Amino acid sequence: MNDDAIILESVSKRFGKLEAVDGLSLTIPAGITYGLLGPNGAGKTTLIRLIAGLLRADAGAVRVLGASMPDKAILARIGYMTQAYALYTDLSVRENVAFFGAMAGQSDRARVDEVIALVDLAERASSLVSTLSGGMKQRVSLACALVHRPALLLLDEPTVGVDPQLRVQFWSYFRRLNNEGVTIVVSSHVMDEAERCDRLGFIRQGRLLAEGSSASLRQQTGMATLEEAFLAFAEGTIVTR
Repeated sequence: MNDDAIILESVSKRFGKLEAVDGLSLTIPAGITYGLLGPNGAGKTTLIRLIAGLLRADAGAVRVLGASMPDKAILARIGYMTQAYALYTDLSVRENVAFFGAMAGQSDRARVDEVIALVDLAERASSLVSTLSGGMKQRVSLACALVHRPALLLLDEPTVGVDPQLRVQFWSYFRRLNNEGVTIVVSSHVMDEAERCDRLGFIRQGRLLAEGSSASLRQQTGMATLEEAFLAFAEGTIVTR
């Protein structure tokens, strides 16, 4: 049995003259939370869409949960929360979550109510999504990504607009999912959240600058914070092996 949930081999993706992902290789073990860190425009979202099978690589190989991507058969095992919410605003919170669950073969109403409660929207379950704030829509998107119990959860900037207390609850739940064997990939440019990830990949201009645990990345650079470590790698002052 392969213990790696994601294997990327020399993956590239270009949009016109922009090399969004440039020869990137990366292996992510199953059952961990992996953080993709980098500034806006670094290629994090493109990389996640390649992993999800929504984009086809121009070069290289993408393997997810044992399948070469894109592969429609694997989609039901993936939960994907996009950076910009993709919801039906004329449907209620519950109807949205139930719909996305049904699309992945999940029709258990109790599970729908469970994930709505998890994102602290039980009292707004019957509200139309159009009446919700931006932060609430973000929470509905997370519920939609979780409802079908995916083996791989892809989260693109998942805590934008979420209050600090609920953010802590989310990360506690993510750890519980890891303990159940779920692999989570989180993209972010917020360095303080990176400390919660088991492993991290620093990405800039579509390239992987460095990867490892938070402690090892700081140790390699001799820096006190991840932000300082990222800057050291970005400036090319660190030579990795």
